[in-house]
Amino acid sequence: MYRNEKFNRWRRHPWHGLHTQMDGADDGVVQVYIEMLPTDVVKYELDKASGFLMVDRPQRTTSSPPALYGFIPRTYCAEEVAKRCPGVEVADGDPLDICVYSERHINRSDIVLNARVVGGIQMIDDGEADDKIIAILDGDNIWGDVQDISDLPQIKIERLQHYFSTYKLIPGKEIDIKVDHVYGREEALAVIAAAEKDYWNHFEDLHEQARK
Repeated sequence: MYRNEKFNRWRRHPWHGLHTQMDGADDGVVQVYIEMLPTDVVKYELDKASGFLMVDRPQRTTSSPPALYGFIPRTYCAEEVAKRCPGVEVADGDPLDICVYSERHINRSDIVLNARVVGGIQMIDDGEADDKIIAILDGDNIWGDVQDISDLPQIKIERLQHYFSTYKLIPGKEIDIKVDHVYGREEALAVIAAAEKDYWNHFEDLHEQARK
C-alpha cells in the first residue's frame, strides 16, 4: 500500500501512500486530498485506519467551508507543529489541514489536486495547535497570480476565520477556539515542514515495513 511502484494492485492510502509534493513540483506546491466541498453541510473526514472517506457528523448549523477543505499527505500535527504556536504544548494529532481556493467549481471530494501555498491561519482549538494552511489551485486562471496571503481579498480570510471559529458551535455549550493569527507564505511553508518532520518522527515505521 505504501510502495512507490509504477502500478499498485490496491488503492493507496491518501494519508500515507501519497506524497507531500509530486516529483518536479514547483517550490510551495503541495498535493492535497480533498475531504469537503464548499457545499457540504455534513462533516466528512478520512477514516485513518481504512483510508476511506467517512461521515464524521452532520453539521448542527448551516455552516459550510468557504473553500475546498482537506489535508496534505504525509504530514502530522504533533510536537514540532506545537512548538510554532506560542502558549500551546500539544497539537491536534491529525494530518495538516489545508483550504484551497478555486475559481472553477469542483463538485466532488475524495480527489487529489495540486495547490500553491499562500499562507495560513494559526488555529488553537481547546488548547491544541490546529493550523489551517491556505492555498490556491495550481494553474487557476483567476487566482493564479496570488503569491501570498496579502494578494487575496480580505473577505476570503475573514470567511475562513468565521467558519473555523463557529463550525463546532452547539447551543448551550462553550467552545474555546482562537483564529486570530493569520500568516503569509513563508510561515505557512515552515508549518508544513514542521508537520512533515512530525510525520516521519511518528510514522516512519510504516514505510520501513513496506520496504521489507
